[in-house]
Amino acid sequence: MLNIEETYMHRCLDLARLGEGYTAPNPMVGAVLVHDNKIIGEGYHKLFGQNHAEVNCIHSVKKEDESKMEKAVLYVSLEPCTHHGKTPPCTDLILKKKIPKVVVGCKDPFKEVNGRGIERLKAAGVEVLTGVLEAECISLNKRFFIFHTKQRPYIILNWAQSVNGKMANTHSTRLFITHELTNRLVHKWRAQEASILVGTNTALLDDPSLTLRRWKGRQPLRLIIDRSLRLPGTLKVFDRQTKTIVFNNIKQQDELNLEYRRLPNESNLVGQVILDLYQLKVQSILVEGGRKLLQSFIDENVWDEARIITNEELFVENGISSPVLGHARIGGKEMILSDSIRYYKNDSIKSFQDGNAGFL
Repeated sequence: MLNIEETYMHRCLDLARLGEGYTAPNPMVGAVLVHDNKIIGEGYHKLFGQNHAEVNCIHSVKKEDESKMEKAVLYVSLEPCTHHGKTPPCTDLILKKKIPKVVVGCKDPFKEVNGRGIERLKAAGVEVLTGVLEAECISLNKRFFIFHTKQRPYIILNWAQSVNGKMANTHSTRLFITHELTNRLVHKWRAQEASILVGTNTALLDDPSLTLRRWKGRQPLRLIIDRSLRLPGTLKVFDRQTKTIVFNNIKQQDELNLEYRRLPNESNLVGQVILDLYQLKVQSILVEGGRKLLQSFIDENVWDEARIITNEELFVENGISSPVLGHARIGGKEMILSDSIRYYKNDSIKSFQDGNAGFL
């Protein structure tokens, strides 16, 4: 049975999820202000560059309830910031409103915060309770935590396959595997990530748009690997409708919505792409490439999740075999018509500890 702190923290998490797909590179955060076991204010971080959850929560308090803030409890899923970024420190507003108690889900791993917000509140006499639904709060912002603790983007592998494990034809025609409803789910996944990556062959043979045509959300950054720049400019990924980066071994050039980033010829492809994206502050990658690209991430053991869609009614003879996962543990399964979707996590990436907080 949930205690009172967990009940309100669950509400913070529900609010935080409303910002999914719009807050990156900031985390999703929700906040609730409670007086005498009654919610008098709620808020969440809606859009990167705009007010944080605590500010929106406090600003939502009705005029007749403002005097109650000096005896209220503020619940927030992530530690309040204490530094000047695109917005002022949230701790300043909390102290200004004389809120006497703050309940925090988890610490913020960002180096400019990382416990400083909690320390500032305590130093000013605010009672601070931490670690309420800590694992859930960390898991909500797994991309943010991986980025700031492991200095790389969060990496999700995604592919579709036939019931006998084939993901493509051996000849140069596109193989349509999944149902339309499943395709909509994949577009939802795209909207949740900062970028989407494919290799040369996928871009050439499938000619994908890599856009959100079946889901509403913020368009992810399109990433193409084309070492020798052999892809024709007529492909959909070069329509310049959204920002696109081409990783190659030939040129470094920035054009309108199209950037070429040169990689050293001798470089480890996966490692260099990940390093570049970290430096560009890209927090997550959805890898939708072909077998070779996907297997390279698996072989380098640089992935966090894998989502494998299998059409249980489709059998393909003489097709290209799907990648082979290693270090994988099943995390869930669902069915959409004849498409089974299995969710895996990389079992070799151990939980990291932040105090008593584990990362799932």
